[in-house]
Amino acid sequence: MAKTLRTSGDYTIKAGDGWNSGSGTRTIKLDARTVRIPGDLTVDGTQTTLNSTTLTVEDKFIEVNRNNSTAGTEDSGIFFNQGSSNHALFYYDAGNGEFQLGTSTNNSSATSITNITLGQLKVATTPTDNNHAASKSYVDNAISVGAFSFQILGDDSTGITVNDNELIQIKGDNNISSVVTESDTVTLSLSQTLTNIESISSASSNANLVLASNGTGDVVINDTLTFSGAASTPSASTVTKIYNKTAGGGGTGLFFINSNISSGTEGELISKKKATALAIALG
Repeated sequence: MAKTLRTSGDYTIKAGDGWNSGSGTRTIKLDARTVRIPGDLTVDGTQTTLNSTTLTVEDKFIEVNRNNSTAGTEDSGIFFNQGSSNHALFYYDAGNGEFQLGTSTNNSSATSITNITLGQLKVATTPTDNNHAASKSYVDNAISVGAFSFQILGDDSTGITVNDNELIQIKGDNNISSVVTESDTVTLSLSQTLTNIESISSASSNANLVLASNGTGDVVINDTLTFSGAASTPSASTVTKIYNKTAGGGGTGLFFINSNISSGTEGELISKKKATALAIALG
């Protein structure tokens, strides 16, 4: 028959030494088909073991690591017993701020996860939202662009079309060598000796073109040096400028100007014939 035990205060059933800070050894056994506790159940021990075959929880959310009071510093998650194999594990890695899934030699008594072999996570073949995880087959299909081509144009607007499986060769021609190395690096090198050069010009209008040797070396011209006609007499400066104009009294048409010579007045280089004639005339 049903029986109710009612007390006006707290009621304690104690076997042996009870809990006694963990030193008690006795057990209280409730032997019934069903044990129902209408109120809240609080377990203050260090371990709760459930030997039931099926666990059914009505709560919408389950909290683990309940008494954690430090912000973002403790790992927590769920272990899956795999017998003699390493435990399977799904947990939040607080140090890296991310969820991880895999297997570990750690067990559920660990205070942090010190090792994990990341495992596979199977998801739907085709995601239906931009934030869904994508399967490998979906990604492979998504980046398969099929046939493609693009065009490369030169400075003169001439171009070529590059299609599937065609190679692009970067050639240095006579004075520039090209080397392609990993990863995605193209190096262009200018040869020390320039050949087959027909024209060198400065980059912008009225800019100087400077030929300079290294150290005490000279700028050497091994062939004819031609001076085209100067549009006007250049301004004098502290360097000597040589230019070509209509021949004057010197008979050469090759003039020079330097602000430190004749107060910057231009002079004409005199030819051998004119010099001889002047020597005879002047006795």
